[in-house]
Amino acid sequence: MLKKVVTTVTLLAGLYSTTSAVMADGLDSLPADQLKLYELVDPAIPLGPTVFKDFVAKRPPPWKIGYASTYAGNTWRASILSEMTDVLLPKYKEAGLVSELVVTQSDLKDSVQIQQMRQMIDDGVDAIIICASNITALNQTIEYAHSKGVPVFSVSGYVTSPYAINATENNTHGGYSSAKWLAQEIGGKGNVLMVSGIPGFASSDSFNVGAKKAFSEFPDIKVVGDVAGKWTDQVAQVEVQKFLATNPADVNGILVQSASENGVLNAVEQSGRDMMPIVLGGEASAACYWRKNPDFISKSFHFWPPKSDARLVWDVMMRTLEGQGPKIQSILRPALPYTIDDVKEVLNEDCDPNSTAWLEPKGDAWWPASVAVSYFERAEDPLAWRPKK
Repeated sequence: MLKKVVTTVTLLAGLYSTTSAVMADGLDSLPADQLKLYELVDPAIPLGPTVFKDFVAKRPPPWKIGYASTYAGNTWRASILSEMTDVLLPKYKEAGLVSELVVTQSDLKDSVQIQQMRQMIDDGVDAIIICASNITALNQTIEYAHSKGVPVFSVSGYVTSPYAINATENNTHGGYSSAKWLAQEIGGKGNVLMVSGIPGFASSDSFNVGAKKAFSEFPDIKVVGDVAGKWTDQVAQVEVQKFLATNPADVNGILVQSASENGVLNAVEQSGRDMMPIVLGGEASAACYWRKNPDFISKSFHFWPPKSDARLVWDVMMRTLEGQGPKIQSILRPALPYTIDDVKEVLNEDCDPNSTAWLEPKGDAWWPASVAVSYFERAEDPLAWRPKK
């Protein structure tokens, strides 16, 4: 298996990963079906074994959890926080496993997030979930947390510290899959506009790396612009409106990083141009447009479904605190396609075009229990787990 892993990664050398034996050893602990999910990754994401393989929590449950977020200004952030505070926290409180959830917002300032994390550590949290903007800025603070027996878990993005676990979507895979679909949707030729998240942030940049690789495979596709939608509908709408007003050339397709697609749809409608294929990422508001116009596109993708992302990182955190032994430093999930039939299952024709809700993968499709067990040495149901007396 080790030889197979190194061969696979070598085929992607120079763009997506390295051939280090450490990385291969980490991946080699996974079954073949999960190993395939790592064939297209950001080159900087750490894939080796984790220092938390034999982790023992510094005290028994109930545990105090910190959530150091960077931003609260879009529907994705609101949804992930709602899942943690309204669903996961009560459930794990009732099971006697969690006592409280401490939440902070840093307004995209690394220095503020660092200060907030250190305060959480000094105030006695047992684990910290982060939504990081920079892959290295928090590393010293994460090492400080480790020295105090506090594991750190990154969601929707990654950090490079060996003292953290990344439980997140594979953004490079998401960018590649959606860009390839869009290129095929418009017949393999034409002009494409990209609407990024926040340039310089790991998830935004990783997504674009995958997208640009896919577009490069279509010589008749031309990327005519890349605007920063900042994962916020209002921002994306303004930026796309400005682009369309100052660039009269045809735009045959738009690749959008959620949560911006409803703003992009509004911008195109207001521009007076014919609607073109636009990649949707899960906003119910944009899906409502699709529900009312079923021939709009053939499919779209769940890149980072917020409630599912919250359940993923929470599950990984709890299993680690319980000593279940994570095998690998970065647990990645692939983009999942969905169709108009999936939309019709959850939205009626009279759906709300201004909804702040999100479409989510069905059931536990994002992080099935049958998959979760393959990422841990001593896996068991984290809700049913109890400390040994």
